[in-house]
Amino acid sequence: MDQQTMTERGMYVMGFEREYQTTLRVLKAYPADKAELKPAERSKSARELGFLLAMGQAVAGVVATQNEILAAPDFKAPPTWAEVIGAFEHMHADSLAKLQRMTEQEFNAPFRMLVGPGGKTEQMRRADVLWFFAMDQVHHRGQFSVYLRIAGGKVPGIYGPSADEPWA
Repeated sequence: MDQQTMTERGMYVMGFEREYQTTLRVLKAYPADKAELKPAERSKSARELGFLLAMGQAVAGVVATQNEILAAPDFKAPPTWAEVIGAFEHMHADSLAKLQRMTEQEFNAPFRMLVGPGGKTEQMRRADVLWFFAMDQVHHRGQFSVYLRIAGGKVPGIYGPSADEPWA
């Protein structure tokens, strides 16, 4: 199906997979022995930020199959870098299957989401919630690419060349 006839849901699923592949390359480029690196005291460790990216994959499956998110998840990153990457891959596969089963009607259905302190919620279109979390993933991947550079890893091209992966 060409992009002009593709539905918004189809474009979202295609983008979800494309961004996953890019983020996976970034995560796999990270030196495992630097998993506890924190660029600043208030920052998460690379391991924690990597797992936040995995949780971002999981939230897409939650949004695809439930009608609300009323609390931020309480998560604990696994102890090793290999487990972080494994969680990222597993959570993506699980969510991708759920997204692929979602109908157009479900994609456009109302969804209630926590949006502020004191339990403030807002009803939005499920598609807009999915796009919101997709952009959040891009943001955190950008953060993570800085960790990768600080750790001495080679930053792969993300939306074009990088200093470590220039165009020929």
